[in-house]
Amino acid sequence: MPNAIEVLALILVGAAFVLAMARLLLGPATPDRVVAADTLGVIGTGALALLAWLLGSALYLDVALVLGTLAFIGVVAIARAIEGGPR
Repeated sequence: MPNAIEVLALILVGAAFVLAMARLLLGPATPDRVVAADTLGVIGTGALALLAWLLGSALYLDVALVLGTLAFIGVVAIARAIEGGPR
């Protein structure tokens, strides 16, 4: 049974996910959507770290590290494509 701090952390991660998803879907401009996608990657990484703590399994930390790296590379690639950088 999770304690109050753990429940609060899960609620805050869920609220952050909902708000970032709303910005991704409703963002008026492409840069807003790129920032929202990056934010979702950070939230996902944090959620996996929280899950690792709650379940006591270090395997989720490895997955969180890979997710964070892939999210960063993806956002950099999207930003370069929008900016029209070298290919």
